[in-house]
Amino acid sequence: MLDLPVVLVGAGAANLVAAAELAVAGVPVHIYEQNKAAGRKFLVAGHGGFNLSHSEHIDRFVLRYDKGMVGDIVRSFDNSATVRWLNAIGVPTYVGSSGKIFPEKGMKPIQVLQSILQFLEKHGVKIFYEHKMVNFDDHYVEFAYGNNHLKIEYRSLVFGMGGGSWAKTGSDSKWIGLFESKGIKVNAMQPANSGLNTVGNYAHLEGNVLKNIQLYFQDQVKAGEILFTNYGIEGAPVYYMNRFIRTAGFPTTLHIDLKPTVKLNELEFLLAQPKAKVANVLREKLRLNSVTIDLVKTLSKEVYMSPIELAQSLKRFPLQVNGFRNIDEVISTAGGVCFSELDTCLALRKFPRVFCVGEMLDWEAPTGGYLLQACFSTGFWAALKIKNAILKGDL
Repeated sequence: MLDLPVVLVGAGAANLVAAAELAVAGVPVHIYEQNKAAGRKFLVAGHGGFNLSHSEHIDRFVLRYDKGMVGDIVRSFDNSATVRWLNAIGVPTYVGSSGKIFPEKGMKPIQVLQSILQFLEKHGVKIFYEHKMVNFDDHYVEFAYGNNHLKIEYRSLVFGMGGGSWAKTGSDSKWIGLFESKGIKVNAMQPANSGLNTVGNYAHLEGNVLKNIQLYFQDQVKAGEILFTNYGIEGAPVYYMNRFIRTAGFPTTLHIDLKPTVKLNELEFLLAQPKAKVANVLREKLRLNSVTIDLVKTLSKEVYMSPIELAQSLKRFPLQVNGFRNIDEVISTAGGVCFSELDTCLALRKFPRVFCVGEMLDWEAPTGGYLLQACFSTGFWAALKIKNAILKGDL
């Protein structure tokens, strides 16, 4: 047992941190990855701006997660710990104006990944590519490698095989069938941080952004920007509403406050002035940009010409939506291994030496650094528990 490695399946963000924590402690670590390279989803996540975490206070930070256990785990390896770890492996960071934490300016995602991989190599971690996990039990994990079938004995096993979005990166959730065959409950993968299909046709606004708005759904409100697409809408406020919309179901209606800084009665007063031309009030008095004005013009003529109804629409512009995007194109997924199947160490109750980390667990959070942070944190958490068990002689 002492000579056996800790085997990690998947070379994503969670397992890269887990490997580092174990290797620094002198634990032999072998990573098996089904792709030809490590961190493919990690790299894809950097295409839109590579925010590695967020700088907000940890007490607010942990509230971004829908599962309290994930919030507790994030406290154990929080945003400040992530910054310290990245700095230690040669990835300086800075905090952007939005509070997001980025690698230093000019540093590309591939350079961040290379720094991590170099650190792991320096500490003896071995990575085996193009190995697809096909089975496991209490002592062995099996892989298909080309035409070969390998059966590897492990000291402890950590699964970090990802969620169900961006299948081209290897995050394809094909592991679910195997887990279910072993009696491990997995909640179905569902789109999260997804754009929304709109009932109305806003194709003429494609590529344009509504800025400085507030999005409402039921008792939820989120400020930010909304991007119009050829199918509907995207943006941080839209992603934030996903979990609440999912519970309510489709079709449903969101509302946008197009002018949060102006009260309803003020809008009514401006629009009701004698000889006031609606277009002039919108452009000159309210200083709405062309995108917002074009959106307002999609209202019916009756609403547009009524000062009271138009004012109400400016404060609560109705936007009917009827679905999420296809799961393979969304940023992340809800669903995964149920926490009832795991102990507090993230080990499977049916397989006490097998751990699950990262997006394959059933949790969700908004974009902005919270997704990667939870992956880092769960990887660290499992590695810490394994390391402590080894030091105690339990593994």
